[in-house]
Amino acid sequence: MTTVREIIAIPMGDAAGIGPEITVKSLAKQELYDLCKPLVVGDANIIRKAIEVTGVNLNVNVINAPAEGTYEFGTIDMLDLANIDMATFEPGQVSGTNGKASFEYIKRSVELAMADEVKALATTPINKESLKAGNVPYIGHTEMLEDLGETPDPLTMFQVKGMRIFFLTRHVSLAEAISQMTKERVHDYLIRCDKALQRLGVENRKFAVAGLNPHSGEGGLFGNEEVEQIKPGIEAAKADGIDAYGPVPADSVFFQALNGKYDAVLSLYHDQGHIAAKMTDFHRTISITNGLPFLRTSVDHGTAFDIAWKNIASEVSMYECIKLAAEYAPKFTRDSL
Repeated sequence: MTTVREIIAIPMGDAAGIGPEITVKSLAKQELYDLCKPLVVGDANIIRKAIEVTGVNLNVNVINAPAEGTYEFGTIDMLDLANIDMATFEPGQVSGTNGKASFEYIKRSVELAMADEVKALATTPINKESLKAGNVPYIGHTEMLEDLGETPDPLTMFQVKGMRIFFLTRHVSLAEAISQMTKERVHDYLIRCDKALQRLGVENRKFAVAGLNPHSGEGGLFGNEEVEQIKPGIEAAKADGIDAYGPVPADSVFFQALNGKYDAVLSLYHDQGHIAAKMTDFHRTISITNGLPFLRTSVDHGTAFDIAWKNIASEVSMYECIKLAAEYAPKFTRDSL
């Protein structure tokens, strides 16, 4: 079967971080060009410098629009925003200029996606301190994408070695997360998770909901959250046609999903799912932001200023990020959640 090669926009991230390095190292692999048409959005001088530092054998082809790209292995097609002054550029340092520039790469990439000129975004790391120093009114990718993509409360999914993990709650305290574990929220999220996998072209959608307490509370012996909130939320989702099970004890549910018993797990709080994914394979844990009008995958690590521009950063996560975008892009549908 012929692979449909969609255009994947790659905003290069904070210039002072490892984003440019891991981008060019990833695009030095023939396999990605067999799967997709990578388009870097960034600063051409920085990308050329990254090629020099990493020693990869690549050329840069600056274009004005995605349709102009050749997308052939050996050449990086890119949109050059030319917003970094190389005379003052300092690798590995917080910089307002770099923070503002990294936002501009994302903004341009989103505009292309919204105009259907690219099918997906595969994003590289940005730095919160640099964003603040550059007076960018967002603290991270998710907040930017919510606004630029006009999508409130997007849905985060991790994928690693075929295991998919959704998150009922994200960046809140554990006490606040528990207070948000209502039957209504569990019900709503299972419906949204099912729709998200539909949009990614996933035909089998069997969900497990992780338990909160040891042994999922043992029928109320170790807490009532499963009995009073989580289980009723699952039952309500099942009544709406969702193939959902649980709550399944958290010490076994991720192992079961990794071995194919479930197609996805709904993790109840941030660390519950993050630990499971990253212990499975830290570098190959890729984040997908669902609910946007376009597909977005992301590495799950930071700018790593301490090792930036030293040619020691691993590109494995970035490679997997682009590869996963390429895998889902041909099947992705733009209908709203």
